Amino acid sequence: MTDYLVNMEVTPEVKAFFDPATNTISYVVKDPASDAVAIIDSVMDIEYAAGRITYENADEIIAYVQDNNLKVEWLIETHVHADHLSAAPYIQSKLGGKIGIGENIKVVQDTFGKVFNEGTEFQRDGSQFDKLFKDGDRYQIGEMTASAMHTPGHTPACMVHVMGNVAFVGDTLFMPDSGSARADFPGGDAGVLYDSIQRVLTLPEEMRLFMCHDYGPNGRDIKWETTVGAEKQHNIHVGHGHTRADFIRFRTERDAQLAVPTLIIPSLQVNMRAGEVPKDKDGVPMLKVPLNAL
Repeated sequence: MTDYLVNMEVTPEVKAFFDPATNTISYVVKDPASDAVAIIDSVMDIEYAAGRITYENADEIIAYVQDNNLKVEWLIETHVHADHLSAAPYIQSKLGGKIGIGENIKVVQDTFGKVFNEGTEFQRDGSQFDKLFKDGDRYQIGEMTASAMHTPGHTPACMVHVMGNVAFVGDTLFMPDSGSARADFPGGDAGVLYDSIQRVLTLPEEMRLFMCHDYGPNGRDIKWETTVGAEKQHNIHVGHGHTRADFIRFRTERDAQLAVPTLIIPSLQVNMRAGEVPKDKDGVPMLKVPLNAL
């Protein structure tokens, strides 16, 4: 097993930003020993029916960083999101930092490059990103060392990022009463997702876990922080001794009932380009709608 760096004595400062339109939580994570931060899973606003993009969510993050005199070193995407658009390049243009994602972005680009009939000018080598993380990679946020854990199953490029005593799990896990994310997108696999979750649950029980999404099941308030111990004890999909076979059976049956995410078509086109909106041959920002392809 890869040796992931864990230092439970380091406690990063974590500021969350919730987007109610997509139920996404973005984060600014500060090294406790410096002014350096990483921004996790930022959101660009889109009014899809009108074809209009704006930056209210990103501007809120930018204002927080500037008001607190912070230095952005990383803009991390935990995976290629299918339910919201990344604002990473917009934030980068204002604050700097490097955009990073898992190295299997190349698999996602190849898959959806075909779905969207992208031409040869669309590079499928991950070169749109500044850093492609491999399993076990370590990187610095100021004086804090972070590490990347490959957790495929929801998508091939999913990564969990461990920073001191916190970990950002993307869509690999949800809050205990919400369970787990779907595994039926191209390249997804319920069995692989179960195995990835088990890897996450080998982290210390006191490790704080931060979610990318929450939907407030049964009318509860939106939440985004839990622990490894709480997930092991109470997660409705993988806790309580649920086996791999149980999970695959449930996840497969459940996923067959789920609707396609509202923003999947714009999200995939933008996010596989590191947050850049594609352009037509005349340089005009333009999205495609492939029919009967997803």
